[in-house]
Amino acid sequence: MSSLVKEDLEKKLFQPLAQNLREFIEIEFPVQDRYYLCVSVTKNEEVKIIIVKHYRVGLDEKYEVTKKWSLDDLEMIDGKEADTDNPFFDLHFKKVYSLEAYSCASKYAFARTVNKLNHAYLQKDLQIVNFDSTYINDDFIWSSNNKDCLVLMRICFYAFNLVCLSLCPLPL
Repeated sequence: MSSLVKEDLEKKLFQPLAQNLREFIEIEFPVQDRYYLCVSVTKNEEVKIIIVKHYRVGLDEKYEVTKKWSLDDLEMIDGKEADTDNPFFDLHFKKVYSLEAYSCASKYAFARTVNKLNHAYLQKDLQIVNFDSTYINDDFIWSSNNKDCLVLMRICFYAFNLVCLSLCPLPL
């Protein structure tokens, strides 16, 4: 379902704004409408962080930008508690915005994307605190982008199978 929402967001909101949507997560609000926290890149290679309100009018899906910031203005992402599985985090601009992601995994996906885009476009000293750095940075062995780990796991699996097969008695 999220890929359908992403396609719809891109088509109805981000393409008309000449932006490339890189990541979006659902955030919790006490109102009935849905809200998404989005990260996009403009044609001028500016990274934008946008809160989008999603609502329906009849059968038509509508999207409305409610807040917009530049990544350059973001000072810190505070994950609140790195040792617990919680979806709460703060975005520190000139003002602090406390948000609740739909899940802890989506909170980490957002922080990972912002970190990657910061390294790719700005290279500024962005503070990402109270997150488990193993899941934020790509240079760790268990990173999802590190295919060497998957290859190593497959080799170990095949080696284990060979050892098991070699210990089985042959039928006479």
